Amino acid sequence: MGRFHRHADGTVHDHDSDEHDHDHRDVGDHSGYLDTGTERVEVLEHILAENDRIADANRRDLAAAGVRTVNLMSGPGAGKTTLLRRTIAALGERVRIGVLEGDIATSLDADALSGLGAQVSLVNTSAGFGGECHLDATMVRSGLGRLGLDKLDLLVIENVGNLVCPAEFDVGQDARAMVYAVTEGEEKPLKYPVMFRAAAVVVVNKVDLLPHLDFDMARFLGYLNDVNPQAKVIHASARTGQGIDQWCNWLLDTLNRRPQMTNTDNDDHDHAVPHAHDHSHGEVTHTHSHATHDHEHTDHSHDEHEHDDGTMHDHPHVHQEGLEDDHGHDH
Repeated sequence: MGRFHRHADGTVHDHDSDEHDHDHRDVGDHSGYLDTGTERVEVLEHILAENDRIADANRRDLAAAGVRTVNLMSGPGAGKTTLLRRTIAALGERVRIGVLEGDIATSLDADALSGLGAQVSLVNTSAGFGGECHLDATMVRSGLGRLGLDKLDLLVIENVGNLVCPAEFDVGQDARAMVYAVTEGEEKPLKYPVMFRAAAVVVVNKVDLLPHLDFDMARFLGYLNDVNPQAKVIHASARTGQGIDQWCNWLLDTLNRRPQMTNTDNDDHDHAVPHAHDHSHGEVTHTHSHATHDHEHTDHSHDEHEHDDGTMHDHPHVHQEGLEDDHGHDH
């Protein structure tokens, strides 16, 4: 028995192989739970539908305010916050930027972004959300209420640092972006394909460290192409500033696209705002929420494939930006 898939009409079935030609949402392989597999899928289906509803409410509110939203994801320590500091400095005079900062605990990253001219709203998942390793639509909705959306053009949701879970939850974003550090190793697209598949752009960060690492860029790009050949690749160093212009240009292109009102045809405006207590810390506000929340696994509709045995073969060219030479760094 293979992976369970959810279709647009709400039906669920499983596949014994990955060879199928329709769009699906992957809710995971629960065949190992011999006695409860079916029940687990049904529970997931309910969770997904509820999170979809709240994500669509987020998307409608953001679109109505004319705000474009990017869900910025990565593993821990890949450099999202440093990249955002560079982004605010580069675009702050042209674009009204807000950051919804997600962390399990502390306000360290939110504090690092304060005082730069961007609105910052902090959501700690340990404060009423069970300490989750990701943001979901309810958590994001709790943070939106503390942002002046009418004073924003671009909202970047800095998701919790985790290579798996953040990519599985629709939070109402218009696009997903990923920061990947070369210090993480070139095999990660094969081992953790979900986030790489979900990302429209992959910022390959910390390329200034390449001379000191045993990192095979060509192999990494081949693995990335296996799981997501459509991904835009930007070689960058948030520390030195390399690739920041290309990243900002991608954000500006995203900003110029018309916001989506919803993922569904339902035009009812649904406010699923959880109860929250706000606390201010300078320019940063955050929530201690006492609401329950549901989780959602996002749509993945892809034709791409990955090799389970890790073998290599020739790949079509992956569009790259910010690569100064064959080694991905400046001399």
